[in-house]
Amino acid sequence: MPEPVLVTGGAGFIGSHVVDALLDAGHDVRVLDALLRAAHRERPDYVDPRAEWIEGDVRDADVASRAVAGVSAVCHQAAMVGLGVDIADIADYVAHNDLGTAVLLEALAARRFRGRLVLASSMVVYGEGRYACAEHGLVRPAPRRPEDLDAGRFEPPCPSCGRPLEPRAVPEDAPADPRNVYAVTKLAQEHLCAAFSRETGVPVTALRYHNVYGPRMPRDTPYAGVASVFRSSLAAGTAPRVFEDGEQLRDFVHVRDVARSNLLALTAPEAVPGAFNVASGTPRSVLDMARALARAFDGRLVPEVTGKWRAGDVRHVFASAEHASSALDFRAREDFDAGMQEFASAPLRA
Repeated sequence: MPEPVLVTGGAGFIGSHVVDALLDAGHDVRVLDALLRAAHRERPDYVDPRAEWIEGDVRDADVASRAVAGVSAVCHQAAMVGLGVDIADIADYVAHNDLGTAVLLEALAARRFRGRLVLASSMVVYGEGRYACAEHGLVRPAPRRPEDLDAGRFEPPCPSCGRPLEPRAVPEDAPADPRNVYAVTKLAQEHLCAAFSRETGVPVTALRYHNVYGPRMPRDTPYAGVASVFRSSLAAGTAPRVFEDGEQLRDFVHVRDVARSNLLALTAPEAVPGAFNVASGTPRSVLDMARALARAFDGRLVPEVTGKWRAGDVRHVFASAEHASSALDFRAREDFDAGMQEFASAPLRA
């Protein structure tokens, strides 16, 4: 029998699309998913029945050992995502993201795995994006102060002279600067996988997803992405509420493009280790996205800019897509307006 590709978290938003992409390309797939109550009520009906199914928690050593047996490659999507509710979530994030990754890596080492490992990472590892000061060049602004945010001063100033900064696209070699618990755990996942690679020689590709949107996103929860929060508001008949002034820049990338980036990393003729931004390469403001989604939904509701802010949020972070294009042959294909039109009517996961 052909050796399957293991997709952890394969019932999730992104993981299920990766499963589809692999199956459509002719690969055998094994799905491992814990069906955590915070994410699922039951096995979703969109999980392709062609995939072998294992329900279980990757943090369980016996489950992890069974899941990795005989696999040709591993696509590690299982994680607890989003900023969460408050610091009381910290142990859950570390347990699901970092302990779960460690148990998976231990199981792979015990099986003498020699395939490829692709890790779902995130742009949150960068913290604030890249900025340039007219006088001091590239700089790293400090975390924004609550008193500035309360006063509506959302743009981070130059740490040397206090002047306004120009946001720039973030390349993969930018220093990591995680600014919330989720970001810390994603960076720790990268470091754990890098240590595993050095010990075993297994090539690891870390895909740093930017703001992913598309069908099968979870409904409005504290752990959902901003596109899902806005879509849930529109479905409930209320205007999307946009934090700050709405001018914060992000890179919105369709989930099918993200799935294709995983397929490329898993199946390229030669392994492509390292970290890669997975993004459209076109920054847009959060308010622009909210307006596009509202127009696509029915056009009757106008996004409301609230001026409110969330601790741990960053101002601007958008990607340089050049490295993924040259080394991984990945370029986003999905049109933004068409993607928003589709997303406006796509079912969300309960």
